[in-house]
Amino acid sequence: MSENKQEQKSKIATAIQVAKAVMSAFMGIRKKSDLENDAANLKPSQLIIGGIIGAMIFVVSILLLVNTIVD
Repeated sequence: MSENKQEQKSKIATAIQVAKAVMSAFMGIRKKSDLENDAANLKPSQLIIGGIIGAMIFVVSILLLVNTIVD
């Protein structure tokens, strides 16, 4: 039973792992081994939330860049 708990703890993804997966998905660059590891460890809800946050950061940074250039 303790092995099962350790396996569950090792499968919990960190915020950095989610950010890496989302950023590599935005760029379209990913190793197959990393993709398989992400598929095993990340939950779809983590990826959806990470994707929304990543898209918001991208849009805000583009808006700030355009406003800086135009002004």
